[in-house]
Amino acid sequence: MLLALLLLTAGIALRQADRLHHGIRSPHAAGAAQLVALQRARGNILTPTLLLLGQWVQITGWWLLAPYGVLGACAAAIGTAVHFRHLQEISHHAVHGVLAPTRRSNDFLAEAFAHLPLGLPAASVRRKRHVRDHHPNATLAQDPNLLDLERAGLRRGSPITLPRFTAALLHPLSPAGVGATAADLARALSRTGRLGPFLAVPAAAYLTAGWPGLLFGWLIPRLLLYPLLAWWSLVVEHTWFDPEPRTGQPVHVEGGRCLRLYPRNRALALFAAATWLPYGDLRHYAHSVHPAVRWSYLPALERHLPSPHFTPAGMCFGRGSLAQRHHQALTASTNSGQVSGQNPGRGAGRHRPAPAPNRFP
Repeated sequence: MLLALLLLTAGIALRQADRLHHGIRSPHAAGAAQLVALQRARGNILTPTLLLLGQWVQITGWWLLAPYGVLGACAAAIGTAVHFRHLQEISHHAVHGVLAPTRRSNDFLAEAFAHLPLGLPAASVRRKRHVRDHHPNATLAQDPNLLDLERAGLRRGSPITLPRFTAALLHPLSPAGVGATAADLARALSRTGRLGPFLAVPAAAYLTAGWPGLLFGWLIPRLLLYPLLAWWSLVVEHTWFDPEPRTGQPVHVEGGRCLRLYPRNRALALFAAATWLPYGDLRHYAHSVHPAVRWSYLPALERHLPSPHFTPAGMCFGRGSLAQRHHQALTASTNSGQVSGQNPGRGAGRHRPAPAPNRFP
């Protein structure tokens, strides 16, 4: 138990090096050009390596808790799943080329610490799907993420009952969802040289904490809990089912596609950032407008941007929540060739966007 706590503490300490390095004398609010120049000047390989290493040190600490009864097993499963989600999000920034100074170093860090051990697709494959296919087409028919949502039963303009909608939100836990996770793993691991590093992780979990480490420190997190956290992050990123069609400057276009979460509840924002929306995913609007900005500087960028994007009153429950908004948008009928829900009285939690600025900040 003591060793587990020491490793958890050591992992947290290692992760702070990157946060402190990029946080020193950073502006409170600034435009993208200033922030990109600053992150390039501070770019290095050491601090992101320590950040990723700290994630795995903490994972090892969670594994050591797995044999300590029900509470230890639950802590190991949840803690490991959260760190798998963190690794996914850090590697997402590597795919964008902003984790480390060069593409080679970004790809190396993403592959060595996230893609290979978690059985994710190669960095080059993810870059094509996410950077080239998703970002320019978010919420549009060409967006590959829409196909994932449709496979779970979330099809825009198609009526859906509340039980089916709730089941779709828990899709990774269903037999079909587990099957999809397994198929994705098989597809990624079919490429030469990827199976060995992937199998090294469950082997390490078993050697660290026996079968409880294998079951609660790898199998359940990798096949069930981590896919669920990643799925929820996908669902809340955009106005998937009632985007407002816009043209003009990117900040205005993204204002019709993105959601802003927890702007008034700091406690929920901190919890989300520490668990399932880490490393800037909570500020997906700012990231979508300027994907070349590292997560370290997204708070400053978001304060600089106007706010024409939509703000749900809550996440899961109550009037104006994100779940209610998505459900109403899915079940709304179409009108004049546009997805309904664009009437402020129809979309749950909808705020009418402000006019686009004349100048892109």
